[in-house]
Amino acid sequence: MTLRYEVFVADPLPLAVSEPVPNGDRRMFSPLSVTLISGSRDAVLVDPPLTRAQADQVAAWVAASGRRLTHIFATHGHGDHWFTAGLLAERFGAEVVASAGTIEQMHRNVAIRPVFWDKLVPGQIPDAPVTATTPPGNRVELEGHELVIVEVGHSDTDETSVLHVPGLDLVVAGDVIYNGVHQFLVESGDGGRDAWRKAIDAVEALRPRFIVAGHKDKGLDDDAARTVAQTREYLDAVDELLARHTTALGFFDGMLERFPARLNPGALWGGAVALYA
Repeated sequence: MTLRYEVFVADPLPLAVSEPVPNGDRRMFSPLSVTLISGSRDAVLVDPPLTRAQADQVAAWVAASGRRLTHIFATHGHGDHWFTAGLLAERFGAEVVASAGTIEQMHRNVAIRPVFWDKLVPGQIPDAPVTATTPPGNRVELEGHELVIVEVGHSDTDETSVLHVPGLDLVVAGDVIYNGVHQFLVESGDGGRDAWRKAIDAVEALRPRFIVAGHKDKGLDDDAARTVAQTREYLDAVDELLARHTTALGFFDGMLERFPARLNPGALWGGAVALYA
C-alpha cells in the first residue's frame, strides 16, 4: 500500500513578551509543522504542537483524514514539538514514541517549563507528563512500511532525531532543517553549530527527495536539496557575522540584511542575545 504525507503548519503565535524585536516586530513563536504520514487505514503523527488551541486544530485535521492514528512521534525535546502529545494520544488512542535521548530532553523541558514555556504562552499549554517510550529498534510500522527513527545528535538542541520514511523518500526533520524561518540559535554556541552541521550531513546521507522542516514557511515546498543547502547557508552566515560584529544588534541587523525573507526575526534576536551574552 502506498503511503502519503501531509503537513499542517500552525500559524505564528504571539508571545507574552512586552519588548518588541529591534526591527519593531512583535515577539512571536515561529510557525510549527505537524506531519501526518498515512496509509489506507492508519496514520502516524509527527511533532504535535505546543498549545491546546493548536492541538484542537490538529485533532480536527487528523479526524478529517479518516485514518486511525496509531503513533505520535516527537523528533526532539523542545516542548513546542510534543507538549500536546498526551492530549492527542488520549483523543485518538495512539502511542507516543521517541528516541531515548529525546525522552531525556523531554524531562528537561518539563523541568524548565514554569520558567520558560509557561512564561512565553501562559495558560495555553496542557498538562504534559512524559509518556513517550522508545519503540524496538527505533522503528514504527505503518501498514507494512517501516518508519525509522534516526538519531542525529545536536541540532538546535541536544539529542535530536528525525523520522525517515523510505517509502516516500521523505525525512521529517524536526529542527535539524529549517525552511524559510529564522533558526533557533540559543543553544548553538560552544561547538553547537558544528554539531548541527553533522546532523544535517546525517539527514542528507538518507538521500530524501522531501524534507519537512520543524519550522517552515507554509508558502514553500519541501524540496530536500534546497532546504538542506539553505539551512547550511544560514549557519555559515552566523559564523561569518559573529566574527564581524561586536554586538548582538550588529549581528542581528547583518543577518536580517542577509536573509530578509525569512520569517520571525524575533527568533533570530533571541539567538543573538544568547550568543553575545
